[in-house]
Amino acid sequence: MRYPQGGGLTAERQQFREGLRLQAAERFARGSAIAVIAKDLRVSIRSVQRWRRTWNEGGPRALRSMGPASLPRLSEKQFAQLEVELAKGPAAHGWEDQRWTLDRVKAVIGRRFHLTYTIQGVRKLLVRNGWSCQVPVRRDGAGRRRGGRMGEGGVALRGRLAAARGAWLVFEDEAGFSMTPPQAKTWSQRGRTPVVRVRGRSRRRIYIAALTCYKPGHRSRLIYRPRRDDGRRDGRKSFSWRDYRDLLIAAHQQLGGPIVLVWDNLNVHKASDLRKFAEARDWLTIYYLPPYAPDLNPVEGIWSLLRRGWLSNVAFSTPEHLVQRYQQSLRCPERPGGDGAGHRRSPRSGAPPPAVALQLP
Repeated sequence: MRYPQGGGLTAERQQFREGLRLQAAERFARGSAIAVIAKDLRVSIRSVQRWRRTWNEGGPRALRSMGPASLPRLSEKQFAQLEVELAKGPAAHGWEDQRWTLDRVKAVIGRRFHLTYTIQGVRKLLVRNGWSCQVPVRRDGAGRRRGGRMGEGGVALRGRLAAARGAWLVFEDEAGFSMTPPQAKTWSQRGRTPVVRVRGRSRRRIYIAALTCYKPGHRSRLIYRPRRDDGRRDGRKSFSWRDYRDLLIAAHQQLGGPIVLVWDNLNVHKASDLRKFAEARDWLTIYYLPPYAPDLNPVEGIWSLLRRGWLSNVAFSTPEHLVQRYQQSLRCPERPGGDGAGHRRSPRSGAPPPAVALQLP
C-alpha cells in the first residue's frame, strides 16, 4: 500500500522508495530496459520512466529522498497530548453527547495549543495519525455490550382535496425513545472501536406522536404530544385511540381550520371508536398511507434527524434528561456540532416546521 496512513509516506516507506530509485539508477547505467526494471522492482512503468528522466537530468543524486514536503503543525509530542485530551471524552470539554466531530477536535486544538486548523486539516491530521470515523458500541455500567451497528396512494390527491377545502394537510407518525441512545459515528483511533457508556437494563421510554401541518400561504407547524412509559405493568405503554383523539382536537384548536389527516395503517389508527369520532367531526378527513411508504411521510425525516443528531451518543442520566433533550431538539432542529465528515444536511431539505409542545398526559 503506497500511503498506509492516508496522509503521505512514513519515514520507513520514504527510505524504502529511495532504495528502489537507487536500484533503478544502477540498472539505467547498465542499459536495462524500462519494462524489465519495472517488472523486477514491482513498480509501474510510468514511475520508472519518471525516474529515468530525473536520472538523465541530475544523476543518481537527484533520485535521493528530499524529506517530507512540509512539517506538520502539531509535533508528535503535541499530538500525544491531544490524544490524552480526546481520551477524556467530549463531556469533559463541555459537550453533552459522547461524539467527537471534526469541529470539536478543531476547537480542542485551538484551546490547548492555540493553533488554527481547517476542517480538512483536522481530518488529514487524524487520518495521518491512525484515527478514523467509526460507529461505536454501547456499554452499560456493568460492562456489558449492547448491540453493534445500527445500523414505513395518492398523496397528491389528498393535497388537492385539502387545497379545495381550505384545510390543513396534516401528516402523523409516532416514535419511541429510550434511555439507550442511538449510535452515530465518532472519531477514534483506527483499530480501537469507541465505547459509549449507557444505562444498563433501562426500560423507561418516551413515546412521541407528532403532526406536521401544511397549508398554502401559512407557515408550516409541528405539533407533538409525548407519553412516558414508567414501566408499570398496568396500563398501556404506547398511545391509545383516546390519546390520538385528544391530539387531533388540540391540533384543530391551534390550527383554527379543517384538517385532512394522512397517517399509516397502525391498528390503533383504525380503531372503531376513533373511526366513529372522525365520522362525527365535519372538520376531520382521514386518509391512510400505502403499506411500507415512509418516504411519503415527512414526520419520518424528523425522527431520523433527531436520532442522527441531538439524541445520538448521549448518555441519558434520568428520564427528565431525555425529555429535555428531545424538547430542545424539536425547538432547534439544526444538528449540534457540525461534524464536517460528510453527514451535513442537504441544503435542499428544509428545516422542520416550528414545534408546538402539548403537555404530558
